[in-house]
Amino acid sequence: MSLYLIGDVQGCDAALERLLDEIAFSPSRDRLALLGDLVNRGPASLAVLRRIMALESAAACVLGNHDLHLLAIAQGIRQPHRSDTLTDILHAPDRDALLDWLRQRPLALHEAGVLMVHAGVLPQWTTQQTLALAREVEDALRSPDWSAFLAVMYGNQPDSWDDALCSPDRLRVIVNALTRLRFCTPDGRIDFKVKDGADAAPPGLLPWFDAPQRRTRDTVIAFGHWSTLGWLSRADVLALDTGCVWGGCLTAVRLGATPQERERIQIRCPQAQQPD
Repeated sequence: MSLYLIGDVQGCDAALERLLDEIAFSPSRDRLALLGDLVNRGPASLAVLRRIMALESAAACVLGNHDLHLLAIAQGIRQPHRSDTLTDILHAPDRDALLDWLRQRPLALHEAGVLMVHAGVLPQWTTQQTLALAREVEDALRSPDWSAFLAVMYGNQPDSWDDALCSPDRLRVIVNALTRLRFCTPDGRIDFKVKDGADAAPPGLLPWFDAPQRRTRDTVIAFGHWSTLGWLSRADVLALDTGCVWGGCLTAVRLGATPQERERIQIRCPQAQQPD
């Protein structure tokens, strides 16, 4: 069995289909793990959801910020953005089943020795703590009152972690770290403004994975979300958002026993949206 990790699809179903063909993916033999942002900005978000949902136990995915955005729009919590491409899902006859499936997805996975999140992990968190905190959000999303959670999920404050935080602030920080994090201060204060590549860090900020006291350094972390960072393969981190929806590539990695044995497979995506 091979485990393939795939970066942000963002509604690019044609590229996803070509990538699965390229790796000769077999649901009876292989397994997929998608790193969030299945939907939005690309032309076929509905087809992506249906494709991944149909794979059942052969595919797992973590939630990204665009996936949460879809759930919030569907519940009337947020208004669609002018560049959103979610109408096909919202008007689909199987809308309710798709949204229910989506809100059951986790925010973090730990499989084959790899911690998978959409964006990042705060330096104070261990691997087990990250999984436990993700479950707090997952419980809120899966509860009968999940709309109430979505209503208080958005916001940039607090911007740092404290074990004493209570909901909704506590859940908001967890969501922001796992689905929005790029840069932070050395002690883990989240920056929400800078979206450039890792070498564009303003004074006092650094990529979250380079925080000097990061407690997950003994775990490989795979993530997407950061298209301007692009492909990055180190012993401790694996970045897989290579900007498919912006005219880049959709990237999969077949995990090996060591970082040197990782196999990268890429499909160029003709979709060319403009980031905002």
